[in-house]
Amino acid sequence: MITCVVNYTIDPSKIVAFEAFARRWIDLVNRHGGTHHGYFLPAEGASDKALALFSFPSLATYEQYRQLFGRDPEFIAADKIRDESGCVIRYERTFMRPLLPDETPL
Repeated sequence: MITCVVNYTIDPSKIVAFEAFARRWIDLVNRHGGTHHGYFLPAEGASDKALALFSFPSLATYEQYRQLFGRDPEFIAADKIRDESGCVIRYERTFMRPLLPDETPL
């Protein structure tokens, strides 16, 4: 399993647009082979930070999903929310592998 962690810097005045963008991507990830673990939005502290976590069974499966970017009308529409609203200032993706309680150590 591979988990993508996306750290966002967002415009706090556009949180409603960011939530609409996030809801679209939760659905798209879940429908295209992944498991979305949710978006984590500001509650206390810095109001311009948000986080998303989603997993795919393998990097190969994630790459198949990535092939839809810029091609699939639903993916384009989801990105349009971000682009037209300006709710995302920048983001950074990191790939991690989870260590789960039921795994045997190497």
